[in-house]
Amino acid sequence: MDSVAIVKHEDDVEKALEAGIRLLGGFGVLQSPFIIKPNICADVVKTRFAVTDVKIVEALINLVLKKDRNLSIKIVESDSESKFADEAFEKFGYKSLEEKMGKLGFDVSLVNLSHSPTFPVKLDGLYFKNPELPNLITGSKYFVSIAIAKTHYLTFITGTLKNLFGLLPRKDQSFYHARINAVIVDLNRLVRPDLCIVDARVGLEGWEGPKARRLNTFILGRKPVCVDATMARIMGFKPEKIRHLVEAEKHGLGSLDPKILGKSLKSTTVKFNPPSHLSQSALLN
Repeated sequence: MDSVAIVKHEDDVEKALEAGIRLLGGFGVLQSPFIIKPNICADVVKTRFAVTDVKIVEALINLVLKKDRNLSIKIVESDSESKFADEAFEKFGYKSLEEKMGKLGFDVSLVNLSHSPTFPVKLDGLYFKNPELPNLITGSKYFVSIAIAKTHYLTFITGTLKNLFGLLPRKDQSFYHARINAVIVDLNRLVRPDLCIVDARVGLEGWEGPKARRLNTFILGRKPVCVDATMARIMGFKPEKIRHLVEAEKHGLGSLDPKILGKSLKSTTVKFNPPSHLSQSALLN
């Protein structure tokens, strides 16, 4: 059965991640490049909780390097209408992390996918037909999606599935908004994350806030639907009503009703308000 680990955050991020990964049975087979996709949604946000905390990424890197210090680690993001990735890397501490790890002798680098070569990929998808995407994200690799618990007016929630929207290299990503649910499913079918993490220490109502709710929780799993469905339930929502979750389940990206390891749903639930001005395409009747 598909499983999800729910762990409480006390005061040590690395210990919390380590506990969650242990509940899942470990990392599995690590390989290079080890790719980390944080959620860097914009370079100007209303709250610091809207962007993946670089300390989470650093903690994950420390854990994997304990297993294999020779891993080549790539932290990836693309330009979008709300940011230039290189400027966001600098602003949110990722450039400093790259320099720190380099001085320690580790192969950790930042990659702006909007500046990376693209190649055609075979896919007869819901939206994409043999799309051109950065080669780095479609070849052999270990891929981690690190998201934040947030609501979103286009997709109801934004978790580890929607986080892959930031892999698209074109800056005018609103081009895809009319079919965003299909785009999200196709991207996750192409990339198929090996590990999905939601930083739910603080969740946001709205993709950049402004209302924040403290959950003090991390949600981890191997399949994105399992993790995002669990996140939705913790936020007080019904995942079977959220269109991109239901469609992604149909394509083998995890179960809407996974086995819960660690803390219970009941003990971690904090009810969120649904997003205002919600797109009707985000929900199933």
